[in-house]
Amino acid sequence: MSEQDLKDLKMDKITTLRDENEINALTHKIIGCAMQVHSTLGNGFQEVIYQRALAIELSYQGLNFAREMEMDLFYRNQPIGTRRVDFFVEEKVMVEI
Repeated sequence: MSEQDLKDLKMDKITTLRDENEINALTHKIIGCAMQVHSTLGNGFQEVIYQRALAIELSYQGLNFAREMEMDLFYRNQPIGTRRVDFFVEEKVMVEI
């Protein structure tokens, strides 16, 4: 392995760790939003009520998201269908309530 290959490998690992840390921080923030909604509303409401409250909380925390986003599904690069996700946060994390 050349010296350049080793440098590239090291940079790939650093990038992967940075990406993982970013995702971990984002999921931590999302979970905090969900916990805030749950502690405020408690149990017993329909899912749509929690979705609306979570949308408010995510916005309050400055997170960008799309609601009820339809996404294409693939298997071995072949389209196999679609699914609708409750929230797609920061174009990185899917959230289902």
